[in-house]
Amino acid sequence: MPASPSTARAINDRLALQLLQRDGPLTATQLKALTGLSRPTVADLVERLQGAGLIQVVGESGAVRRGPNARLYGIVADRAHLAALDVRTGSVSVVVADLLGATLAEGSLPIGSGTRTGPAVEQAAALLERTARAAGSVPLHSVGVGAPGLIDPATGELRDTSGLPSWHRALVRELQQRLPATVLVENETNLAAMAEHRAGAARDRETFVLLWLGHGVGAAVMLDGKLRQGASGGAGEIGFLPVPGAGGLPSAAHCDGGFHSLAGSAAVAGLAARHGLAAAGAVPEGYADEAAAVDAVRRALEPGQRGGPFLDELADRLALGAAAVVSVLDPGCLLLAGAVGHAGGAALASRVEERLTAMSPLRTEVRAGSLGDGAVLRGALIAARDAAQDALFAPER
Repeated sequence: MPASPSTARAINDRLALQLLQRDGPLTATQLKALTGLSRPTVADLVERLQGAGLIQVVGESGAVRRGPNARLYGIVADRAHLAALDVRTGSVSVVVADLLGATLAEGSLPIGSGTRTGPAVEQAAALLERTARAAGSVPLHSVGVGAPGLIDPATGELRDTSGLPSWHRALVRELQQRLPATVLVENETNLAAMAEHRAGAARDRETFVLLWLGHGVGAAVMLDGKLRQGASGGAGEIGFLPVPGAGGLPSAAHCDGGFHSLAGSAAVAGLAARHGLAAAGAVPEGYADEAAAVDAVRRALEPGQRGGPFLDELADRLALGAAAVVSVLDPGCLLLAGAVGHAGGAALASRVEERLTAMSPLRTEVRAGSLGDGAVLRGALIAARDAAQDALFAPER
């Protein structure tokens, strides 16, 4: 059955808004060419979108030709503000942006391991509020939160997980009650994969796996352009993966004895120490193992450090977990991300790819993630922007 006139108008409006968000500013003539719509139809939709306050004239195309056909139209970026939070074990980082993703204000705050739940939640929420005020008077429309742990796919809530601070879950609830905004929470590894897919090392891939190497280990599974979370939200929890050399088996309560025991930051730091690459200097509270592992990987890559044996053994370990993922999913591409993966860069990625090639008949390219520490915040901002645009640009019913 053909679409009704109102449905057709809504579909055309949404298409034009998506093009303006991705490629704008654009003239009406450019919109006509990109959408394939007639000139009168484009003129009508431009008038509707201007009347709704979603687009505006932002300039003219060309220095000579003037008139309606030369006007450049763009999204009204300050129609809404967005926020993203990266909630770590011992810190919170915040960025506030406009509807097109341009950063307006940002801030960060360490939260000590001894901080009680109430004060920790208040500190993190106050940081977000201060940053939002610094960005201007436009209210927040959507807030994306990236946190370690499992997200219940049925409720969208952060599940209670042993080993993580209780203030993480309390913060999400507090923000939902405190803000007149949509608050979304997602696993940090999944958000990093979303960011790498949209704006990083996996822009040319619809199917890949991101291997997160930091304080813990995890994976994000992107198949056909969609994140796969699993029935309980635990897809990619490869820290629990039984692997040779881990010295035991993991349990339902703890991942010791699983892949985490070989590739988590404490294990990497211990491996580095055995190779004479102990961390130099003080490291931040709550991140001692991760900082030591990152420092060791970076120093191993420095000229004259003779870090090859350490990197080779680290790549051997990573290939064990990666080979299990590859044998089940055959993603064709594996990204090394997180603090340790980012520090290892292309040198570590090439070592892991070499070992995978020897272990599996399934051809897998291994790349280093390109967004580094900012991947989680970038992904959280993308999630917030998608939610805002879905609401603001939604076709009429």
